[in-house]
Amino acid sequence: MGQAMSLGDDPALRRLDVFPYQKRVGDVMSRPLVTIAPERRLEEAAALLAGRGISALVVLGEGERPRGILTERDLTRAVGEQGAEALSLPVGQVMSSPVATVRVDDFVYVAVGRLDRLGHRHLVVVESDGRAVGMVTTRALLRQRAVIALVLGDEIGAAVDAEGLAAARGRLLELAEGLLAEGLSALDVAAVASAILRDLTRKATELASAAMAAESWGPAPAAWAMLVLGSGGRGESLLGADQDNALVHLGGEADDGWFAELGRRVADMLDHAGIPYCLGGVMAREPAWRHTLAGWQGVVRRWANAASPTDVLAADIFFDFAGVAGDGTLAGRLRALALVEVGASPLLIQHLAADLSRTQAPLGLLGGFRTESGRVDVKLPGLLPIVSAARALALRRGIDATATRERLRALEQAGALPEADRELLEEAQGFLMGLVLEQQVLDLRAGRPPGNRVEVTRLDRRRRRRLKQALKDVERFAQATGRGLV
Repeated sequence: MGQAMSLGDDPALRRLDVFPYQKRVGDVMSRPLVTIAPERRLEEAAALLAGRGISALVVLGEGERPRGILTERDLTRAVGEQGAEALSLPVGQVMSSPVATVRVDDFVYVAVGRLDRLGHRHLVVVESDGRAVGMVTTRALLRQRAVIALVLGDEIGAAVDAEGLAAARGRLLELAEGLLAEGLSALDVAAVASAILRDLTRKATELASAAMAAESWGPAPAAWAMLVLGSGGRGESLLGADQDNALVHLGGEADDGWFAELGRRVADMLDHAGIPYCLGGVMAREPAWRHTLAGWQGVVRRWANAASPTDVLAADIFFDFAGVAGDGTLAGRLRALALVEVGASPLLIQHLAADLSRTQAPLGLLGGFRTESGRVDVKLPGLLPIVSAARALALRRGIDATATRERLRALEQAGALPEADRELLEEAQGFLMGLVLEQQVLDLRAGRPPGNRVEVTRLDRRRRRRLKQALKDVERFAQATGRGLV
């Protein structure tokens, strides 16, 4: 079986953790710097470390420049090698040198990268003239709210059962609020939330498959890959996502029982963790969403040639998939096969685009919003047409990107989408998603389930006008795209 995918390494989390790119090392370093002379004995150093509750001391040289560093590890190593006699040694004989440093005005990402590259836990912070002024540690960085996404990813990785996954999932609202407070856009928050959803699915799959291997089920009978579909696969999930997953494998009909059991266990574990069952049954536990590689090829071919309305909805969800567990190469092979089938039959593109021409902004004759209980639906007439149009146009061009923004930019580069339309759609998607995310945060804090309807009265006049214009722009583009593809 190929290399399993780990979404703890998802580039979205690294790219979207804005704190390291906005703050300077001086904002997070500890000060005043605690130092010790090189001629002092280790016994004194040990007392100073314990008394200050710190993990390292800096040894200064000429001009207050760092000459060495003495860490708890250095101290422990010396005592382990030489016993209690080591405590009488001078600090200069045991300290680590040369010293890894970072400048006080460097961005935090420089410190993060240097700590990771060197495998260190401490960096001495220096001024431009080399004077030591502080210390930055991995522990201090992990205390920052803006890296909660990385901490949360680690909590998911360390979970051993559904309760552990539920505890991590329960922090998603806190994460979203923190990232919004740090200035992230709704699209960026969605990318982080989606990566966490995929991480949770990956971990649930790993736990379930490991439990089956230890029981009478035994190990997997063939290579397989678990897929997250829909908005989670695109990287555009918000706070109300349910399960949308599928499975591809290289086994035979006799092996389906094992994979059905895996799908059932994953669905149950995710539901317990706070990601509810898909009401439409889009889960690997269902036969329709569990096939061999050849089986999936046949399904896509059927969609392409004689798609029913149900098939079109399934294709909409399917083509945004991302592999999250198992054999990553198998997920890639499935995408390649699916794109070939689409290219061989333009009928599927027409099926996918059929509803676009019927897009209508939820506005009355006098220009007011058509609301339900004071709320306007932002997804069906706004976000969904943008996603659907980008998907249909990308599939027609054989573009394998899944995120809407990436699809739009690839289409522009291919000459299939004017720059003005690409910019308009990106702006509209970001604005509409921002309104939904804000509403979801408010609703969750009030104990209400998150949805896709926005309370109009909480919007000021400027944002109401902007919402109307965005919905009109989407209607115009969607209808034109639908007519062009059908």
